[in-house]
Amino acid sequence: MREGEVSEEEEGRGSVLVSIGLAIPTRQVNQVGVVESRGLRSFLFFIAPPHLIVIYNYYRRASEIVMAPQELHDDDGKHKESPTSTCTTTSSNNNSPSGAVHPTISSPPSVASGHRSAANSFPLVLKFEEVVYKVKVGQTTRGLCARVSSACAATGGGAADGKNTAAVLPPREKTIISGMCGVVRPGEMLAMLGPSGSGKTTLLTALGGRQRHALLSGKITYNGQPFSGAVKRRTGFVTQHDVLYPHLTVSETLWYTALLRLPHALGAGEKRAQAEAVARELGLTKVAHSMVGGVRGVRGLSGGERKRVSIGLEMLVDPSLLLLDEPTSGLDSTTAARIVGTLRRMAAAGGRTVVVTIHQPSSRLYHMFDKVLLLSADGQPVYYGRATDGISYFASIGFASPLSLNPADLMLDLANGIVPDTSGDGCGVAAAVPGSGSEAEQKEVRGKLAAAYERHIAPAVKLDICSSEAGGTVDGGHAARRRSAARVEWTAGWCTQFSVLLRRGLKERRHESFNKLRIFQVLTVAFLAGLLWWRTPAAHLQDRTALIFFFSVFWGFFPLYNAVFVFPLERPMLLKERSSGMYRLSSYFAARTAADLPMELGLPTAFVIILYWMGGLDPRPASFLLSLLVVLYSVLVAQSLGLAVGAVLMDVKQGTTLASVITMVFLIAGGYYVQHIPPFVGWLRWLNYSFYCYRLLLGIQFPNGGGVYDCGGGALCPVSEFPAIKAVGLNNHWIDVCVMALLLVGYRVVAYLALDRLQQR
Repeated sequence: MREGEVSEEEEGRGSVLVSIGLAIPTRQVNQVGVVESRGLRSFLFFIAPPHLIVIYNYYRRASEIVMAPQELHDDDGKHKESPTSTCTTTSSNNNSPSGAVHPTISSPPSVASGHRSAANSFPLVLKFEEVVYKVKVGQTTRGLCARVSSACAATGGGAADGKNTAAVLPPREKTIISGMCGVVRPGEMLAMLGPSGSGKTTLLTALGGRQRHALLSGKITYNGQPFSGAVKRRTGFVTQHDVLYPHLTVSETLWYTALLRLPHALGAGEKRAQAEAVARELGLTKVAHSMVGGVRGVRGLSGGERKRVSIGLEMLVDPSLLLLDEPTSGLDSTTAARIVGTLRRMAAAGGRTVVVTIHQPSSRLYHMFDKVLLLSADGQPVYYGRATDGISYFASIGFASPLSLNPADLMLDLANGIVPDTSGDGCGVAAAVPGSGSEAEQKEVRGKLAAAYERHIAPAVKLDICSSEAGGTVDGGHAARRRSAARVEWTAGWCTQFSVLLRRGLKERRHESFNKLRIFQVLTVAFLAGLLWWRTPAAHLQDRTALIFFFSVFWGFFPLYNAVFVFPLERPMLLKERSSGMYRLSSYFAARTAADLPMELGLPTAFVIILYWMGGLDPRPASFLLSLLVVLYSVLVAQSLGLAVGAVLMDVKQGTTLASVITMVFLIAGGYYVQHIPPFVGWLRWLNYSFYCYRLLLGIQFPNGGGVYDCGGGALCPVSEFPAIKAVGLNNHWIDVCVMALLLVGYRVVAYLALDRLQQR
C-alpha cells in the first residue's frame, strides 16, 4: 500500500467514526473549496494515529466529491471567494460501493468561461433548490345545505354527524415533485428526463414563473433574484401544445410577434429580417405563406411544422432563458436533431440558459445535452449531472448493462424501476419490461436510486448552488445594462401594441366573421322573413310591430351567443402572450373592441337592408338610416353582454347555458308577448337592451304619435293607443339611448375586469 492510501478496513472504521458523530458535524467551505470542520484539528489530538489518518482522508475525499475541480477557480483563474450565503451541507453515511462514480455537477471550464462573455446583454443563472409541488386530492365539494348545517352545528355547540364531519375533513395532499435542485448557467442546456407523469412539465412551469399555486415551495432564483417582470420578458416558454392563430400564415405569425416583442429601437426592416432569419434556421421558408391551421376545417401545417413555428416565436426574441416543454414531440429524427442542435447553438454561442423537457430522446439528441436531470415515476430526482457521466454513474451503483444502448433508454427504464439485464445473453436491454416485475420490486429499485442520489449527488448539487452565490451571477460590466433593461416596462408602446393587435385581429377574425355558414344563415333568415312580411300594409299594425320586434330580438340574441365563445377560445393564447409580457391587457381589449366594428356589423347591415325593404317599412331615407343605426347599436350591446358572460365563466358550456336563460327572460320581458308584467318582476325589462331597441324602432316608424289606425267599426284610434305600442310607449327615446350606452360600457368593463382577474389567478 502506497503512502497516504488507506485500506478498506481502515476506511470502514473511519466511516463508522464519522457516522456515529465522533467528528464535529458543522462544516464549511474554505477559499479553495475544501470541506473542513471547525475544531477538527484540536479534536484529532484525542484520536489514535490510524484513526487520524482515516478521518483526514475521509474529509479530503469528501471535498473532492462535493466540489468539482473546475469549480475551484473563476473565469480568470483566481480562487473564488467564500460564499456568503447560509447554505450548508449535511454529512451523510457513505455506504456506497468503493468504486462509485460521482457525476460532475458543473460544466467544464471551457464551457463555462466561454459563455460569460457572450453577446447576450442579460445572461441569466437559473437556480432551484428543494422545489416541492403538492396538490390537494379528494377534496369534498360541499353544497349550501352542508355548509349551513355545519355552521349551525358549530354554533349550537353540538358535533356534526358523520356525513358532515367527513365533509369538513381537510383534503389529502399528493406530492407531484419533491427535492428538485440544480443550477443552469448561461451557455448550458439542461434536459429533464422522466416517464409520463413524473412532474417534468410541473417543474418546468415552476421554473418559468408560471406555477402560482400556493402549494409550491422551495427557492427559485434568477441571477440571485426572485422572478420579476424583467425576467418574464426575457424568458421564452414553449408549451407542449401549440397555441397559434390558425388563420394566419407562418410569416404573419412571426412578423406580428416581432413587432410586439422585439425592442422598439429596431426598425421595421430589422425586425422583418430577424423573422425571416428564424424561419430559415428552422426550415420554415417553404411554408412561409401557408396558413398555420390546426383546427377543424382549416388545412395548414403539419404537427412538426407547427411545433417549429412555436419554437420560432420564442427564438425570435433571443431570450436569456428558454424553457421548452417536449420540443421534439411529433417530429422525425432529423427535424428533432435540427431543433435540438439549434437550441444547443443558442446556448453555446449566445450565452443563453436553455431548459427542456424531453420524453425519450435518441442517442444523438442525448449527447447534445450539457446536463441531465432524471425524475423517477414518483417525482423524485435520481440523477443530476453531466450527460456524459450518466451511464458510468449508474454502473457504479450497481445498475450496469452489458449492452451498448442509448443512455436515455437505460435511464428511463431505471426511472420506472426496471433493472437492466446483467445476464449478458443479449436477449434484451432490461430484465423486465413494464408489467413483468411487481410494483413492489419497481418501487424498491426507485428507492435505491433515490437513496444513492442523496448519498452521492445531493451534497454536490447543494454545494454547487451555494458556491454559485458569489461567482454564479454575471459580472459587473452588465449591471448597468440589466438595471436599464429592468426599467423598460414594455418593448412596444401602447399605440404600437394597439395597432399591431388590431391588424392581427382583423386578419384572423375575417375568416370567422365571414365564413360561408354564417353568411348563409343570416341571408337565408333575412330572405325568409322578407317573404313572410312581404310589403306589409300600413293598416296591418300588428304585423308591422311584429316585424319590428323580430328585428330587435334576432339581433339582440344572435350576437350574444357568438360572443360567448370568444374569450374561452382565446384564453390559451391570451395567457401565453401575457405571461411573456407581450402586450398590455388594455391595448388587447381596445384592439378587440375596435376590430368588432367592421367584423360584427357587416352582416347586420346586410340583414337590415334586405328585410327592411322587403317588409315594406317606412321608405324615408332618414327612417331607414336611423333604424339601421339602432340595430347596430343593439348588436354591440348584445355582444358586450356575451363577452362579459364568456370572460366571467371561461367555459363554453356554462356560458351558453347562462346565455339561454338570459335570452328567455329578456324575450318574455321584451314588451311584446307579455304586455302587463306584474310590478314585482317589472324591473326585468329595464335591464333588457332588446326592450330599448324595440322602443327606439317603434319611435322611428311611428313618429309624433304615429297617426291613427282603424280600430274596428269604422272608428279611428291613435297608434299610440295600440296595445302592443301602448305597453312600451313612444316617448323618452334619449333616455333609451343613454341606458343602452351604460349597458354597453358596463358589460365591457365587467369583461375587462374578468380578464384581468384571469391573469392574476
